[in-house]
Parts: sequence; structure tokens; C-alpha cells
Amino acid sequence: MTNSIPAWGTAELPEPKPLRWRNWASFIGPGIVMMGIQIGGGEWLLGPAVTAKYGGGLMWIATVAIILQVFYNIECGRYALYCGEPIFTGFMRCWPGPMFWFGLMLLLNTSALIPGLSTHGAAMITALILDRPPTLEDRWIITPLAYVCLFGVAFPVLLGGKVYNMLQGIMTAKVAIVLGFCLLLGVTCVSPANWANVFSGFLKFGNVPVSDGKGGEVLTNGFLYWFDHGEWPLMSTTSLIVIGAFAGYAGGGGLANSTYSNFVRDKGWGMGSQVGAIPSAIGGRSVALSHVGKVFDLTDENRRRWSGWWRYIMTDQVFVWAPGCFMGMALPALLSMQFASHSTITSEQASVAQSIITADGLRNAGFTPVMGKVLWIAALFTGLMVMLPSQMSIVDDFSRRWTDAIWSASSRVRNTMQPHQVKSIYYTILGAYVLWSFVCTFLFSYAPRGMTDFIANFNNLAIGVTSFQLLWINHKLLPREFRPRWYHTLGVIGCGVFYLGLAMLVFVYKIIPMWK
Repeated sequence: MTNSIPAWGTAELPEPKPLRWRNWASFIGPGIVMMGIQIGGGEWLLGPAVTAKYGGGLMWIATVAIILQVFYNIECGRYALYCGEPIFTGFMRCWPGPMFWFGLMLLLNTSALIPGLSTHGAAMITALILDRPPTLEDRWIITPLAYVCLFGVAFPVLLGGKVYNMLQGIMTAKVAIVLGFCLLLGVTCVSPANWANVFSGFLKFGNVPVSDGKGGEVLTNGFLYWFDHGEWPLMSTTSLIVIGAFAGYAGGGGLANSTYSNFVRDKGWGMGSQVGAIPSAIGGRSVALSHVGKVFDLTDENRRRWSGWWRYIMTDQVFVWAPGCFMGMALPALLSMQFASHSTITSEQASVAQSIITADGLRNAGFTPVMGKVLWIAALFTGLMVMLPSQMSIVDDFSRRWTDAIWSASSRVRNTMQPHQVKSIYYTILGAYVLWSFVCTFLFSYAPRGMTDFIANFNNLAIGVTSFQLLWINHKLLPREFRPRWYHTLGVIGCGVFYLGLAMLVFVYKIIPMWK
């Protein structure tokens, strides 16, 4: 790799279509894809686990996380709109050069090397096969099924013309099925008290778990405690990793949010239409990707067009992604609160995912035997629709990130490979990633909950660090008139402080004591 990436090319900024219902296919895309990707570990695993223990009292953490991530995502979209590059290419354009940022990206992307969601998916398939929740003794079937799941989730990205097209189709179906199932059960079977508990929890800012003096925990509001006692309550560290993981998975978290810039490009928004996209192995002959981005001249006409494209980003994030994330957190939590107490799963099966506990609770909640069996199967199938597409997105996300990095930063690649050949790099990385995932699944065997907690807490570090990097490139590389306004800047700074603070708490109170 060289010490610098070539300067942007120039092209005309396309005219955006008006934001009208008849053009819905033009402005619905990246937000739906991101929503589908991020209805995964947090929404289906950690959200229900947290609400099963604390009720809706900690849902305010999801509110803060999702709102702050909106600011982060908007800035990712801003960079891609202007030059058609993903944000990591922007990082590599800055001092001290591509090699440094390449190494830092690799470090922050460590959590992607642990395939936790495919293992959860394998556990749900096992539950369907055995007609009962799996235990640690069922590793003999879960591990081979995890291999099958990993292979299965890699196959769809071979098709679709653009890899993005296949992702958009699958994630749209996932969002409709998962939220549709949860909403139907929530409206027909969940009590008003639980609805109020969960949705009021989104506004209970400052609630934290504290020790009850008997080995357990209770929730108290930190602000009210300070007002009454003149000091902050001593937060219990017993569930700190779970709480950190909950925040890490609420919305998106980690480097997954940064992929929004890749999707804006591949959807063809702004200057993305002048750069291209990653083609699929089958049907992608006419699709190509430029090695570097392109920008537009600062004319009055292009400024007007920029405003139109900017409305796409704001609509996508404020009216599609954010509401979808709130519903994605709330609806599975509702089902957990209503039905988990009916589960017959014992303490020996504590490693079973909360989603399987909820499915078991549905089967034993007093419905007729036939209806109970139908709901058990439907809940597990819905869980598969959560886990496997999300694992597919992780495979794509990892392959896409490193493809873009190599495609732009390597002078050898820029000089020897034509725009349509980018897929050879993408699928080489994808194949290597799937092979590594096979090894990792074997090494971790059946410990999906531990995988999920590690991934989410490491993601807090990643999104915290890249928040400040993102602000740096948007203030440094973009023309002054297109740079973040003061409130966008404060929002992204808040995102960085929030997630780095959570990562620091887990490190100080959980990781360091383990080393002593």
C-alpha cells in the first residue's frame, strides 16, 4: 500500500427524484437494510433478557443508543453522498496514512471474527428438531448445524447483480416477518400493563441496577437518588457486561453502523451513482466499482441537488431506521415479559438464549396444545429469520469493509485490476471468512451467549473510537458548507463519549479484576 490514496475524480451530481410515494423504491433502501441487519443480537437476545430481569426500566439505554446512532449514521451518509466512498476510505486519506488506519480497523473489527448469531440459529434449528430447548449436551448436533448455517448465509450474496440488491431483498423480508409476528402477538396476547412497562421504560432516563443487600439487584433512578442523598448511587456491577452488551446491540453498534456509507454508495444515492458498487458473482457482469470516489463542482445547481439528496438521508434515518429500531427493541421484549415466566427451562439450561425461553413460554402459556405447538414453531422460525440474515450481513460487512479498503488503498490493486474485477477480492475475503468461522465455531463450541456479550461490549469500543474519526474526516475533507453543523457535531461527540464510557466501565470493573 502507498502512503496516500489518489485524489477524488470529478463528475456531475445526479438529480434526485422527489420524495414522493410513487418514488418509494428510490428512497427506501439503506435504512431498511440497516434495520434488518440490526434486528439481531440486541433485539432478539439481549433486549428480552434485560426486560425479563429488570422489566422495562432499562429501555432508556436503548433510547440513548438509537438517538446517538442516528447522528453517527447521518454523518456516514454525508461523506458517502459527497464523494461516493465509504468512511473507512476517508479515514485512510488522513494522516498518518492507509497502513495505520488499516491496522486500527483490523483491531476494531475483531468482534466480527466470532460467529455468534449462526450458533444461535443452529440452537433454534436444534430446538425444532428435538422439540425441546437444547442443552450443552446437544453440542453434537448444534455445532454441525452451525457449519450448515454459515455456508447457507454465504450463498445468497453470490446472486443479485449487486450484492446490495440481495441484501435489500432479504432484509426487507426479515423486517416484515419478524416485526409482523411480534406485533400480531403483542396486540392480541400481551397485557396493557406490559405494553406500558416497556414503552414507558424508553423514557425512564437514569434508572440503574443497585444491590439490594441480599445478593440481588433492584432498579433505582440515579438522578432522584442524587437529589435525595446528594450523591450518586453505587451501581451494581453484577450485570454490567449484560447492560453494556444491551447498549452495544441497541440499534446497531460497533463498525456495523459505518456500513451505512457503503450502502448509500451501492444504492446509488448522491455521488454513489457515479462510483459504482460491488457486483455479485452471478448476474453482476455490468456492475463495476471505481477505485476512488468522485466529487462535484460547487455550483448553485449542485448545491440544490445536494439538498435533495440530504433529505433522502434524513428521511431514511429519522422516519425509517430509528422508528424501526425502537419497534425492534420493544416488540421482542414485550413477548419475553408476557411469556418467559411460563417456560419450563431449568437453571441447568441457563445458557439457552432468551428467545428460546420465550418460545418455550409460548408453548406452555395456556393455549390449546395445537396452538401452543404452532406458536413454538412460529417463534423459533422467527428467531431463525432474525439470526441467519444478520449473520449473513456480518459475513458481507466484513468482506465489504476489507474489499473497499484494499480496493482503494493498494497501489498494486489500483494499477492492475479493472473496475469490474472488484468481486474477485470480495469473494476471496468472503471465502476466507467463512472458513475461519468454521474453525471459530468449533473452538467456541456451544457458548452463544458468551459470544454475544463479548461481541457487543467490544462493539462499544469500536463505535466510540470511530465516532471521533468520523467527525474528523467530515470536518477536514468536506467543503465548509457541507460539513456537520454544531448540533450534528455534538450528537456524534455524545455517541463517542457514551460508548467509550460503557467500554471503560466494563474494562475497569469486569476485565481488570479478572486479571488480578
